[in-house]
Amino acid sequence: MTSATETPAAKTNPDIVEFSIVAVGVVALVLTAIFVCAAPLSGQIAGARDFVVYWATGQQLVHHANPYDMQAMTRIERAAGLPTIYAVGYMRNPPWGLPIVLPLGLIGLRVATLFWSLLLLTCLAGSVRMLWLLHGRPKNYLYWLGLSFAPALVCLIAGQTALFALLGLVLFLRLHGTHPFLAGMALWLCALKPHLFVPFGLVLLTWIVLTKSYKILAGAAAAMAASCAVTYLIDPAAWPQYAQMMRTSGIEKEFIPCLSIVLRLWISPQSNWLQYLPVSLACIWAMGYFWPRRHEWDWMKHGSLLMLVSICLAPYCWLFDQVLAIPALLQGAYATRFRALFVVLALASLLLEVEAASGFKLLSALHLWTAPAWLAWYLIACATPAKPRSEPLAAQ
Repeated sequence: MTSATETPAAKTNPDIVEFSIVAVGVVALVLTAIFVCAAPLSGQIAGARDFVVYWATGQQLVHHANPYDMQAMTRIERAAGLPTIYAVGYMRNPPWGLPIVLPLGLIGLRVATLFWSLLLLTCLAGSVRMLWLLHGRPKNYLYWLGLSFAPALVCLIAGQTALFALLGLVLFLRLHGTHPFLAGMALWLCALKPHLFVPFGLVLLTWIVLTKSYKILAGAAAAMAASCAVTYLIDPAAWPQYAQMMRTSGIEKEFIPCLSIVLRLWISPQSNWLQYLPVSLACIWAMGYFWPRRHEWDWMKHGSLLMLVSICLAPYCWLFDQVLAIPALLQGAYATRFRALFVVLALASLLLEVEAASGFKLLSALHLWTAPAWLAWYLIACATPAKPRSEPLAAQ
């Protein structure tokens, strides 16, 4: 029998852990939300420099001009407040993503910034809520690990489109069993960042063929065809212009803190094919991982590890792209009994958030190891599964 002195401790420790997570999460998310929503009203928009690129692209599209014109983009972005210490940017998402920024060209910079920030906040909150529902509405506050995840908050500050890809991934996880056509359409959002889904996409195509889930493929094809048609209407020369930009923008010379880039720079900086070697090996691993599990494949369970490996070994991956790890991390958090892992993840996010607030100057070398760290965290969480609930509790 448990003594009276042991019972309060058993109840208090989980409360302290969850209270710490909620406290850190609320403070981080609220401060980020205030910043991204208040900055446009104060005229300080240049901090979200990725958003400035999207807004400038929308301006070009509305005026039927080349969205990859260097002179025009320079003029618009500098006028919007982009400091000279930052190079002029282009929207590097594939041209089928151009329709998503077209509305930004119809409104002023400040209003557009506020609208875009609220849209990204909605994507984050909606994605985390759907994951909470998919896990059976657990009676805890672990979803704050997703809401306050550092790459997600960095994504909000920068105004990046990775949160759209997260929404697409979560919609697929929720709809693929009940509404396969809509699940396929949701994958169009993932296609905004195709380089982050290579092993994941390979297994998905194989799974579709084996399970004859062709409605998913039809939905994805329909969404892609519609977006390409809209892209052609707003800019018939988008694809040649995009190809020219990619050849001349010098992206291959940029240092991006991820394993694939470092591998190329370490072995042979001029050999760009080395950058794609890790993701090729990841595809081979992915098929080896999928095939023995093909009959009981679960996209929530098995897809989590697959997505983390896809991020970790992508040809290039920024810190904000790692927002796609949220479904896997919440999967691990809900599955593990090792509660100290929650604190570790919350503190890691807090460390990266402090770095972001200081202007990305303190610990940028750590960005190389963040994706492997999420993968290691997930593997440890899965290696320490929670004990099954008793029958009365399960019934309740």
